Amino acid sequence: MSELHEEPVEVAEEAPAPTLDPETRARREAALRLVRKLGDPVLRSRALPVERFDADLREEIRRMGSLMHDALGIGLAATQVGVMHRVLVYRIESEAPVAALVNPVVEWAGDQTEAMEEGCLSLPGVSVDVDRPVHVRVRAQDERGEPIAVEASGLEARVIQHEVDHLDGVLILDRTSRDQRKAAMRALRESLDAVA
Repeated sequence: MSELHEEPVEVAEEAPAPTLDPETRARREAALRLVRKLGDPVLRSRALPVERFDADLREEIRRMGSLMHDALGIGLAATQVGVMHRVLVYRIESEAPVAALVNPVVEWAGDQTEAMEEGCLSLPGVSVDVDRPVHVRVRAQDERGEPIAVEASGLEARVIQHEVDHLDGVLILDRTSRDQRKAAMRALRESLDAVA
């Protein structure tokens, strides 16, 4: 899951939260409690293709969009909330509608790559540099099963790739250097100790 900021964001999932009013903070904390954390086997599992495009799927997408909104996010994969469907939602601009990609497949990725710091709400307190293609083309279906194609660049491309990784059981720890992975695990232990 990614967080929204009033300034341009350079993180695909988690960054320090802006100062929040008590109601927004409470909604965000409640939403974050629903996000699966490292150690939950669902995060290392490959999600299954969606075959039924019905009212239940549309409700699942609506709930994911609402949870992402409450968590101040810009991306969420179904596996992060324990649902084994190949579904992701995202919204890069705060006023834009939530986009849903069902059964997404990255068809093409450009040669140009860029390393940027990414965090992940499934890995509280962790941020690592991840090198990703700047441009991608994704084939997917919408919530009614109609085929769609998305050509994305920059932050949108990064968020989509991050969430598709989740659907494949891949975490940002798998996409960074050994040194950053070790530092991330230390930060994660400290973050979890602070909560306990």
